[in-house]
Amino acid sequence: MKVKRFEDLEIWQEARELCKFVFKITSTEPFCHDFKFRDQMRSSAGSVMDNIAEGFDRGGNKEFHQFLSIARGSTAEVRSQSNRAFDYEYINDDILKELLERTDSLSRKTYNLMEFLRKSDIKGLKYS
Repeated sequence: MKVKRFEDLEIWQEARELCKFVFKITSTEPFCHDFKFRDQMRSSAGSVMDNIAEGFDRGGNKEFHQFLSIARGSTAEVRSQSNRAFDYEYINDDILKELLERTDSLSRKTYNLMEFLRKSDIKGLKYS
């Protein structure tokens, strides 16, 4: 199947689900009252899906690879913030486990796509 839109990418779909999950958990007590941390975690989660989208629409594999790297870094931020949220007792062990599973899966899949692009002869719409 040829991917024509970033919405078709499995990693973007997973990033979107992660973003929705982060929004949900940061909307609960007491997390929702720590405005700076809440907004920081939401921003990191949003950055994952947004960088996948932007990189895809740039049209070149090198740029896409670069944006996937940024998305992967944002995934690591969400992972770190998840641990911090647990330490602050904003989330319980089950939610932490789910966040760590989601971020680990997304990071691995993003890395696999990065490796595919790096090894691919296809250069995308731009020729660089």
